[in-house]
Amino acid sequence: MVNLIQASNITVSRQGNKILENVSVVVGEHDFLTVIGPNGAGKSMLLKCLIGFYMPDTGKIRKMAGLRVGYVPQNFSPEHTMPISVKRFLGLRRKTEKAVVEKVAEETGIVTILDQPLFNLSGGERQRVLLARSLLDNPHLLVLDEPAQNLDISGQLGFYKLIEKIYKERKVSVLMVSHDLHLVMASTNEVICLFHHVCCSGEPQLVAKDPEFISLFGKDMATMMAAYQHSHDHVHHHNHSHES
Repeated sequence: MVNLIQASNITVSRQGNKILENVSVVVGEHDFLTVIGPNGAGKSMLLKCLIGFYMPDTGKIRKMAGLRVGYVPQNFSPEHTMPISVKRFLGLRRKTEKAVVEKVAEETGIVTILDQPLFNLSGGERQRVLLARSLLDNPHLLVLDEPAQNLDISGQLGFYKLIEKIYKERKVSVLMVSHDLHLVMASTNEVICLFHHVCCSGEPQLVAKDPEFISLFGKDMATMMAAYQHSHDHVHHHNHSHES
């Protein structure tokens, strides 16, 4: 197994407050890691350090040589004053081959909105466009920061199903911050529970029984996650994927 990213004992402080303290994370090939934790726990900071937006104050981050990362940010509000189409937005960064754009548009279900202005889109459509953009480089690792936080429940479900499909079909690794752990339960193979430090980590159904998890998220969340254990087992025991 090749490690894509390995962070050892990283610490980040801002204005004298420790945002991350001695956090260690390993992202391997075809991993699906979900980082959870209360607001202000340092989750976004962790993602940004891992992909190189910020340098930690102390600790080490090692990355695989030539690592390609696709990133879907937490908040993205296009300007009304910038009437740019979806297709134009996808081609902004560099010369991307038409065939690649078409394939990614097909994969993320945005073919019918390619000519629409970016600011006219619904929240769900916009997230799919950002996801499509993150896939243009054929990344080894997909990093998503609360990707479904502004979507309604059916939008959330649809978006997470799409992530799971991409994860399986592309054999990409996924590192995601999410509040909707019960919705990503079946695809996640590791949960990292963060509150400035790593409180607990491991398989979702084991983390749900951890006292620190229960004290942070309450018994209801733990019970809800336990109910998803059945489907989680199915995903791991069958090699052939089946659409539900």
